Amino acid sequence: MKLDQRIKPISYLKAHSAEIIREIGDGAGPMVITQNGEAKAVLQDVASYERAQETLALLKLLALGQADVVAGRTRPVAGLADRVRGKSN
Repeated sequence: MKLDQRIKPISYLKAHSAEIIREIGDGAGPMVITQNGEAKAVLQDVASYERAQETLALLKLLALGQADVVAGRTRPVAGLADRVRGKSN
């Protein structure tokens, strides 16, 4: 679904809030709400929001891991079991 097809002014949200919430809950996709002609908010269902937040968290972890690799803050997997058991540093 194209987001540009789901742009509505805040007055529409005020007048049709129950219908909008029902549509979004039924999978209609997010809706952009405008105020004075400018995009101000995006309404989406909770499940989609949670998935997006989880995806962002995973991407952040990947970026942090990549930064550790670049900075040399990693160790090879070889010998990991011994390091965990404290046999070798």
